[in-house]
Amino acid sequence: YSSGPPPLLALRLFCGAGDSENLLLGGARARVSRRPKAMASAHPSQGLPSGMDPSMVDEYASQSKLLQEFVKIPSIGKAWVFTSKDENASRAMVSVSQSDLLANKKRSFLLNTHISKSSSKSVSFQWSPFPVEMSGVSAVVPSPSGKKLLLVRNAEDDDSPTKLEIWGPCQLENEIHVARSVHGSLYADGWFEGISWNQEETLIAYVAEEPPQPKPEFNDSGYKKEGSSQKDFRSWKGQGDIEDSWGETYSNKRIPALFVANISSGEVRALKGIPRSLSAGQVIWAPSSSYSLVFVAWSDDNGFQETPRKLGIKYCYNRPCALYAAADPFKEEADKPSTDSNKGDTAALVKLTADLSSAFFPRFSPDGKYLVFISAKSAVDSGAHNATNSMHKIDWPTDGKLEGSLSVSDVVPTVMSPQDGCFPGMYCSGLLRFPWLSDGRTMILSSAWGSKEVILSINVAR
Repeated sequence: YSSGPPPLLALRLFCGAGDSENLLLGGARARVSRRPKAMASAHPSQGLPSGMDPSMVDEYASQSKLLQEFVKIPSIGKAWVFTSKDENASRAMVSVSQSDLLANKKRSFLLNTHISKSSSKSVSFQWSPFPVEMSGVSAVVPSPSGKKLLLVRNAEDDDSPTKLEIWGPCQLENEIHVARSVHGSLYADGWFEGISWNQEETLIAYVAEEPPQPKPEFNDSGYKKEGSSQKDFRSWKGQGDIEDSWGETYSNKRIPALFVANISSGEVRALKGIPRSLSAGQVIWAPSSSYSLVFVAWSDDNGFQETPRKLGIKYCYNRPCALYAAADPFKEEADKPSTDSNKGDTAALVKLTADLSSAFFPRFSPDGKYLVFISAKSAVDSGAHNATNSMHKIDWPTDGKLEGSLSVSDVVPTVMSPQDGCFPGMYCSGLLRFPWLSDGRTMILSSAWGSKEVILSINVAR
């Protein structure tokens, strides 16, 4: 911090700027004359920024050096641990970032390490000698086995495609260029974001901006019919229907929609049947089910008491949302009868949480028996931006058929009036992609507890 200018300088800043200055010293007025103008060239503050005293130069230099030392310290964004055949060894990949003062941006890197455990239960890390910079990468998502790596490079302008790079242990296995006519940039914001590999590591489901909607075109004769190939230099395009956005960081983004990419063929298919009144996100794969995808969807009528418009969603947990299940578009196409050509456009959605006003962060247990999720129903029902969360689970059917109503049970109920020194309720703003311990029943997450952030261990099988 800066201690500010010396007392005398502070007084001079509040006085007049004539040839002489009046200072109040101890209640008496004193007259102080400036140096003659002929000696101005010898003034030690010449060439310094306005209001900066020569005595402050060393302090500014010290503080700028301290700032440079601080920004050299990298910050950890995400980390992934991959098991190996040796129970005493595993591999890890860490995503780190570092501020670049000269370029005024953050630079991202990947670090790899081997983790080994000795007989004395001590753990050692063998880090790779240098990190690998991820320039222009919007998201890094390794496959469940750690044998493949997805790098997402969102389009830098309206004419560039979105790139999905599939990397293997030693090479680039495939690069998928997705045109804007298919979809826009992937959501990598931590809220709508959902990038998920299936267990076979052949398909990737993700959330991206829907393709641009066609805009009406006009010329001097009036409206031009769609599909007209006639070129007319006197024509112009309208803006189309105005649409609400989710505010703040989403003001320039189109509606989030779901897509699935086949990493071998490079084909990308949209998940049909989701109305445009729903904004989809947080997609994951379901285990052995005819409905292969589970995702969260927010309705346009998301305000308190179902206000018919989109209100800001950043840090606002009081927006109604629900869990849905849908079929994988690739599997659906394979199972579709040849005579039913329209089935792909009217695919059925199953609403899993019809009796809850809020459901998000879905996670399947490792054995596939439970679908666990967080709810902010107390915030939605009251209108408060944030309130105590609750945790629930759905017993996922073993045959994968979602027929009839699914029972939703409480894992951690809403705590409205906590006792002093007791559990105050759950306040969860994020969840790990794989939050499970080795027993497959215990989930780890962070939550606010008073003025602290703590780690909670929750057994979902009880």
